[in-house]
Amino acid sequence: MKAVHTELHRSHDPQFFLVRGVVKRTTEQPERADRLLKGLKDGKHRLVEPTTFGQGPRARIHSPEYLSFLSEAWDAWTALGDSGPEMIGNIHPVRHAATYPTHIVGKLGWHTADTAAPIGPGTWAAACAATDVAVTAAQMVMDGEDAVYALCRPPGHHAYRDMAGGFCFLNNSAIAAAHLRQKHERVVILDVDVHHGNGTQGIFYARPDVYTVSIHADPIAYYPYVWGYAHERGEGPGLGTNLNIPLPIGTGDDGYMQAMELARKAIESFAPGALVIALGLDASEHDPLKGLSVTTPGFRRIGQAIARMGLPTVFVQEGGYLSDILGANLTSVLAGFEEAR
Repeated sequence: MKAVHTELHRSHDPQFFLVRGVVKRTTEQPERADRLLKGLKDGKHRLVEPTTFGQGPRARIHSPEYLSFLSEAWDAWTALGDSGPEMIGNIHPVRHAATYPTHIVGKLGWHTADTAAPIGPGTWAAACAATDVAVTAAQMVMDGEDAVYALCRPPGHHAYRDMAGGFCFLNNSAIAAAHLRQKHERVVILDVDVHHGNGTQGIFYARPDVYTVSIHADPIAYYPYVWGYAHERGEGPGLGTNLNIPLPIGTGDDGYMQAMELARKAIESFAPGALVIALGLDASEHDPLKGLSVTTPGFRRIGQAIARMGLPTVFVQEGGYLSDILGANLTSVLAGFEEAR
């Protein structure tokens, strides 16, 4: 399996975020990509540079106001003269009878869902490069590759049409799926990150052409807390095309594979032409956030289950924070896919 990657991700180097009232160093660091690259090297995957696709694929998913905000945010922020070294909102209006703001502080609050998406001087460039990585992988699959892995950083599945959150700015998985839609009438996004893919769900919630499936730690006690419940099934034309499978905190390999079987049956019924895997490696037993307890051999089983779905597949990297096992888990899931294919 080929892997798409660019070093442009390094321009996004967030230093801190706010969690439970505590300022902490973010674990979404450039070193994540280094550990993932080690996993790709160990799996003997050939690296491919992305093609630059421009704003078009991003505009299929994200609003014009949001894209404009992200592209101009840092310059407007630094022009304030008394701003901090990174952008974190101090208001979140939740848009109840609200007017779209013109001031950068107001826009920052409007376009961020939480305090875990710090914007720095290189965030926009890195986020755009990540979408090019995802779209390049999707295009390669459309052109005949059976499966391609996209090493996207920053990740994307918490980003809504017009909101950043959870270390995510542009929704790489959604953008890949929208690109695949140029060839396929129906596409599935299967999110195996430990966190619910709330942004992806929100983007496609009323659409019947993209089926969103997410297997994740129970949001009763885990981020994002207010999305990701089993009763969320879509709305309007999209009713029935969203499936959430929340798992009890600490679920291990066997419980996870039962959820994968539920996902497989649902995806088979939808009869899609292509599959996007929002690949979170943070379901690991060694992940610092300790949501689920999947072992490294368990990730191989996940890869095998994905392969048996028999669909052209784009793997888009989502979570998986700094841990010694990160690269090995990537090697394992891709090896499992290749074995079963």
